[in-house]
Amino acid sequence: MNTKMIWANFASADLHKTAEFYSALGFKANGNHTHEAASFCFGKNDFVINFFTPQRLGKKVNGELSLPANGNEIIFSLSAGSKDEVDRWFEKIKAIGGTVFCEPEDYDQGYTFGFADPDGHKFNVLYWPGM
Repeated sequence: MNTKMIWANFASADLHKTAEFYSALGFKANGNHTHEAASFCFGKNDFVINFFTPQRLGKKVNGELSLPANGNEIIFSLSAGSKDEVDRWFEKIKAIGGTVFCEPEDYDQGYTFGFADPDGHKFNVLYWPGM
């Protein structure tokens, strides 16, 4: 089997706040936001992450959804080009009110920190030489 694309779908308790957060980080909107959905493109290949109200996404999965404020679901990694770029991300996340769950630190050959968006979806920004 051959997959043409992959994307992620997350629940968001406050789509307006989510859209403001990712817009402030400079991510490109993927289409128009509605009262039920917001979508952004990440990275050179425009990996799409869609954010839906829990009611809308819950209908599609035929089950309950949880927001990750008290746990973990998945952590997406965002590649940075240098340690300085990781530090700029860190400062930007703090400036727009993101939650830092791991301060900047050296990690093996690389350098990283972790943050969560307003709904608790976790990301790490990582500089890794040669990547």
